[in-house]
Amino acid sequence: MTRNSLRRTLGRLYLFLAIVLGISLLAKFSDHIPVFKYLGLEGALKDIYEFLRDMSLLIATGGVAYISNVYQKRSSFVSSLEAEWRAVVATKNELYTFCEKPYPTPDDYLAAFCRLSASIDNMRIVYRNVGETDDLIGLYPYTQLHDMRRALMTIDPRKKKDISLEYRKLVRDAILQSFYALRETFLEELDLEQPGHPLLIAGGRRLKTSGASPFALRLQERQRQRQDKTQPAARNERTAEIEMLLTDLNKREQSGSL
Repeated sequence: MTRNSLRRTLGRLYLFLAIVLGISLLAKFSDHIPVFKYLGLEGALKDIYEFLRDMSLLIATGGVAYISNVYQKRSSFVSSLEAEWRAVVATKNELYTFCEKPYPTPDDYLAAFCRLSASIDNMRIVYRNVGETDDLIGLYPYTQLHDMRRALMTIDPRKKKDISLEYRKLVRDAILQSFYALRETFLEELDLEQPGHPLLIAGGRRLKTSGASPFALRLQERQRQRQDKTQPAARNERTAEIEMLLTDLNKREQSGSL
């Protein structure tokens, strides 16, 4: 379920609830509205109000179940979309690797082409073609994948043996440009937000310093003392040697000399 489908579905649901609540409100106060008495609708409205009141639990339960089903479909769609995007990224990486190889083999080409073909075909489990009908195929939703396929087919080592390095770089750049165009629109459906704490400076480093709170240091010391008290009998010469080694390594690491 796409974002637009979700909005339309929720819009219809909210409209239905508004209509039901509006009818209930009019029926509840029908005896205070003279026009209803004049038209003889007061009794019918009272019966409607009683019916809606008796059915309120069923209506609420059905509404909750419907909303849960809608969001479950949305969650399943987003999961499929994320999986497809990961596959597209892996495909781009394999195509880039193929273009950068100085002497790609036919097996390298077939592996890259088959992965790209899988990404193209797997799109059908996420989206249907744009403008597709019972009689028309429609248009593939993200033609940049086909741009990548057509560019890759021009450097098939089974058909051309003398492909220049410059042309391979041109195909590589065409594939990257198609991928960037695809990324700009494909990820819009995921409702991504900006991070709450981004790190936007080049060469950023950790701002926290070494150490811990007094509580953590006291807890560490109590654990060390408890271990020394409860395990002295079980310690042998080898165990003591290991403990000394590990303690010394920890101190050296903390001081930066390790």
